[in-house]
Amino acid sequence: MQPNKTLKPLKLNPENLKPNAKLTAAELAKLWATYVGNSMSKQILTYFLKHVEDEDVRLLLENGLSLTGEFMKKIEEFLKRENYPIPIGFTEEDVNLGAPRLFQDEFYVHYLKYAAKAGLSIYGVAIPIVMRKDIKEFFIYCNDSTTTLIGQINDVLMTKGLIIKPPVLPIPEKVDFIKKQSFLNGFIGDVRPLHALEITHLYDNIENNVTSKGLLIGFSQAAKDEKVRQFLIRGREITDRAVNQYSEKLHKDNLPFPTLLDHLVTDSTFSPFSDKLMVFHKVDMFSMKIRAFGNSLAVNGRKDIGAMYTRALLEMTLFVEDGANILIDNGWMEQPPQAADRSDLASNKS
Repeated sequence: MQPNKTLKPLKLNPENLKPNAKLTAAELAKLWATYVGNSMSKQILTYFLKHVEDEDVRLLLENGLSLTGEFMKKIEEFLKRENYPIPIGFTEEDVNLGAPRLFQDEFYVHYLKYAAKAGLSIYGVAIPIVMRKDIKEFFIYCNDSTTTLIGQINDVLMTKGLIIKPPVLPIPEKVDFIKKQSFLNGFIGDVRPLHALEITHLYDNIENNVTSKGLLIGFSQAAKDEKVRQFLIRGREITDRAVNQYSEKLHKDNLPFPTLLDHLVTDSTFSPFSDKLMVFHKVDMFSMKIRAFGNSLAVNGRKDIGAMYTRALLEMTLFVEDGANILIDNGWMEQPPQAADRSDLASNKS
């Protein structure tokens, strides 16, 4: 992409932007989260590549895996220069490459989009809050590369007829303004049709949840530990209810929406992934859904949809907390970077 010629360049070289400046909490946090998330993706995509037949899908998986390795290598370089320990994240011990196929090729494409969106949610937040020039450029590169990958994914979904596009809306004759408080109705009275922003987020939430449900079906039938299995089944039920509720809103306005992917899960009960990876994956992805619901609430104008998202936020927050407890109880939750405990330091000195 060519440099933007509209913006006049600054002629600055502040010390705080130099690569030798100490990493801030924001920079360290986002590097850490990016590394751990990509270490998980590396194991999953490596397994997917063992069971793929479609050459276009194989190329997408290879591109995703290449980005994952590239991002992790660069983060290791940043952290080593700071003498900061490299996160363990997920390793070859968390995947069984000899396990039979758990998902069909088509599911891999939807999963890649699901995971890439999660990556963008990290990189997009990081870019405005990181200050060091090399870290900023790294996250811009992550964002741009992942955006390019999503473009490839969407092209495959469209050309192979694997996706239902978001609805097309009629073109209004003129610009208009809202004149009645009934615009906010949703439960009773004159309930207006959905507006474009509401439709967009309903569609996006359905797209995320149908992929999440398919993943949870596969995970729950393959999990080894009973407590983990019940946790994943609970997540599947939460996701199923969410898909039904959001789809109903679009259906009432005769609008199309993404369809279920349940049929793309095989009947294998042999787990390719560790229970640790599967629990962490769903805690991480449900956390992404919570962020997505926050965005959905911010642009919503109907009370019924607002109430629906609020209930979902509460349910998913409790689910994430229970998942975190499973990780902690099993010694699976790695400690993120944190501030010094000044009270503990003071008490030890005395």
